Amino acid sequence: MKLKHRFLLAGVAVLAVAAGCASLPSPAELDKAAADVMKTSFRSEGIATVDRLVQDDSNRECSAAEVAGKPLDPARAKAIEEANLKTVKWPSDGKFLGDWKQGEQIAQSGRGMTWTDDAKTANGGNCYNCHQISKEEISFGTIGPSLYNYGKLRGVTNPDSPQSKPIVEYTWGKIWNSKAYNACSNMPRAGHAGILNEQQVKHIVALLLDPQSPVNK
Repeated sequence: MKLKHRFLLAGVAVLAVAAGCASLPSPAELDKAAADVMKTSFRSEGIATVDRLVQDDSNRECSAAEVAGKPLDPARAKAIEEANLKTVKWPSDGKFLGDWKQGEQIAQSGRGMTWTDDAKTANGGNCYNCHQISKEEISFGTIGPSLYNYGKLRGVTNPDSPQSKPIVEYTWGKIWNSKAYNACSNMPRAGHAGILNEQQVKHIVALLLDPQSPVNK
């Protein structure tokens, strides 16, 4: 009888635990609760507004895949890339390269986009925070690959040549919206997100592809 009683108590305990688990919030409910907390924890201040908390499909689905510990479904990743590619705005005058000297200044500047910044002040690209840009640098980020010899390694000796066109267009598109080429890229979508304007993107492209740029020396 004692053994039977123990089994009965164990069964009741299992049922209690199961009932408790069944009452827990679902993953969707937890995500919503977390989003609500984020919204109430921040406020718009200056040019930094709370709409930065809004995720699009790429951010939302890639974050969910990372939490789940598995890569995004290849078909879904391709669909996200195609959607982002449609947002790339190509140079209005057909010219992809600007001034690499200005591009270097932009790439080495991390200023802008904070609540204390003036909306009229040009933003920096903050490229140095994730990439090596030239061999002279002694401090740089390693989240992204080195950009040193970017154009040279890709055989770009004349950015205006027909042979260089695919690399030039890819470089522009990657800077404008990196998720057009990698759905879960960590690289900021500089043009798409309004971090850099068209002329600034031209300068960054020149920094990467102009043979006279320190990147390619």
